[in-house]
Amino acid sequence: MMRTRPLKVALLGCGVVGSEVARIMTTHADDLTARIGAPVELAGVAVRRPAKVRAGIDPALITTDATALVKRGDIDVVIEVIGGIEPARALITTAFEHGASVVSANKALLAEDGTTLYEAAERHGRDLYFEAAVAGAIPLIRPLRESLAGDTVNRVLGIVNGTTNFILDRMDTAGAGYSEALDEATALGYAEADPTADVEGFDAAAKAAILAGIAFHTRVRLDDVHREGITEVTSADLASAKQMGCTVKLLAICERAADGKSVTARVHPAMIPLSHPLASVREAYNAVFVEAEAAGQLMFYGPGAGGSPTASAVLGDLVAVCRNKLAGATGPGESAYTRLPVSPMGDVVTRYHISLDVADKPGVLAQVATVFAEHGVSIDTVRQKGRPDGGGEASLVVVTHRAPDAALSGTVEALRKLDTVRGVASIMRVEGE
Repeated sequence: MMRTRPLKVALLGCGVVGSEVARIMTTHADDLTARIGAPVELAGVAVRRPAKVRAGIDPALITTDATALVKRGDIDVVIEVIGGIEPARALITTAFEHGASVVSANKALLAEDGTTLYEAAERHGRDLYFEAAVAGAIPLIRPLRESLAGDTVNRVLGIVNGTTNFILDRMDTAGAGYSEALDEATALGYAEADPTADVEGFDAAAKAAILAGIAFHTRVRLDDVHREGITEVTSADLASAKQMGCTVKLLAICERAADGKSVTARVHPAMIPLSHPLASVREAYNAVFVEAEAAGQLMFYGPGAGGSPTASAVLGDLVAVCRNKLAGATGPGESAYTRLPVSPMGDVVTRYHISLDVADKPGVLAQVATVFAEHGVSIDTVRQKGRPDGGGEASLVVVTHRAPDAALSGTVEALRKLDTVRGVASIMRVEGE
C-alpha cells in the first residue's frame, strides 16, 4: 500500500546541479512516487542569492537560512550540493541530529573529513549516500560497497576528471599543445575559469581518497593521496608514448599491497598501453577499472560531470534513501573495519619512462646505466639519437622495469648530477600493463 504523506526533501544549493535536481523532482514526480512508494515533496531550497530567478521553483521555498531549514524536524532527506568544507559539514551533521538522512555530491568534504560524517550518520541512525561525489552518473560507489561487498578489491585504476582527460586527448589526437587544449576545454565549458583543481590533480585526488576508502574498507584522507597534475605534460611526452604503443592519461590509482597489509592512493599522469580499455576513453568522459579477486576485471564508463549526469546520481541516491526511510532501515554504512595503513609513494612499485638530454659522445650510456644499477633499478629499453640540429647533444630515453618509486626518484636525482646529463626532459610512470 502506497503511503500518502509525502517525504519532505530539503535542497542545499541551487546551482547547475541543484537546479537540475529540482527540475527532475518536479517533472518526474509521478515516476519518483511509483519507484519510492510515496510522494516526495521539495520542502525548501537554501541559496546564497535569493533574488535570482529560478525557473520552475516556487519562490516561497527559497531561503538563505540553511541551518534553520535542516533543523525544521519534519525534513526526511537533505540533498547537499553546495560543495566546500564549511558550512556543508556543519549542515550535514545538523541534519542527522534533527532526523534527516543526507544525499551529498561533496567530494572535497568526504575526502577531507568523511570520517566525521560517517560516524555522525551511524550515531544517529541515518543514511549518507554520495554516488554523485566521484564520477557523475557512473554507478560506482554502490557497486563497490554493495555489489562487491563479498569480494576482495585489489586495485582501482581510473580516469576520474573529465577536464584533464579532454586536454590530454586533444594533445594526443590533434597535436595541440597544453595551453591550446586548455583554452579549448575552457571555451567548451569543461574547464573552470580557474582550472587549478582539475589540472593540478586536486579534484582527482579527492575522488581517489573516497574510492580507496570504500574499496579497501579503511580510512583514506586527501592528505594520504600522492598528487601530480598535468601542467608539465608536453607534446614530446605524447609522441614518446606513441612510440611505445601507449597514450597518456591522468590516472587515479588505489592499490592493496601484495601482502594485504597496507594500501596506496595516488594521482598522476601516466603512460598506458593502447590495448588497455582506459586508453580508448576520449574527450571529457570518465572510466574506472576495478580488479577484484573473484569478479576479475570490471570497467565503469560514462560522463563524469555536468548538471544532468550528476543530478541523475543524486536522484538515484534519493530514491534509495527514501525507500530505506519507508522500510525503517538504513543502507550500508562506511565500515572501516580493516584500518589498513596508507603507505607513502616511495613504496609504490612501478615503471618509469625517463627522457634525458645528454652530451653526444662515447661513454654517456655507460655512465647512465651505472647510475641505474647503483640504485637497484633495472633498465628495460633504451633509445638514443642525436639531435637534428647537432650541437653536441643527444636525446636518451630509458624505460625501466618495475621498481620502488623511491629508488626511481633517487635514480633521477643522481642522473641530474652527471656532467654528461644536460637536463631531465621528462619523467613519467608507466601503468596498466
